[in-house]
Amino acid sequence: MEILDLGLDILTWAAILIGCFFVIITGYGLLRFPDLYSRIHAGGMADTLASFLILGGLALQSGLTLVTVKLIFIIAFLFITSPTATYALAQATFVAGLKPRVDEGQLDDTPPTDKVEGGKD
Repeated sequence: MEILDLGLDILTWAAILIGCFFVIITGYGLLRFPDLYSRIHAGGMADTLASFLILGGLALQSGLTLVTVKLIFIIAFLFITSPTATYALAQATFVAGLKPRVDEGQLDDTPPTDKVEGGKD
């Protein structure tokens, strides 16, 4: 029985620590990405996964109790609301006129060249 408890504790801590890692990565992405749309992507995707891992780890630790049921409801609520809020924010921003940032090399299918036009090769 001690081995099962130890395994459960290890799995719980692994899920919580990986979730915390994703929260830190989300914060870094929000600070470093260049435009609003990529920041929305960082915040929406990694934050949903991080909350699932953290709350899932807490649900594992609490056992089969009413607390676990409440945590599962919170996870389900976050899985519905977080992508919906991300989509609504991106759509409202696009409708307001802010276009996504696109690099010039991404506009056509030709690969970028290192040659300078008008100069000698």
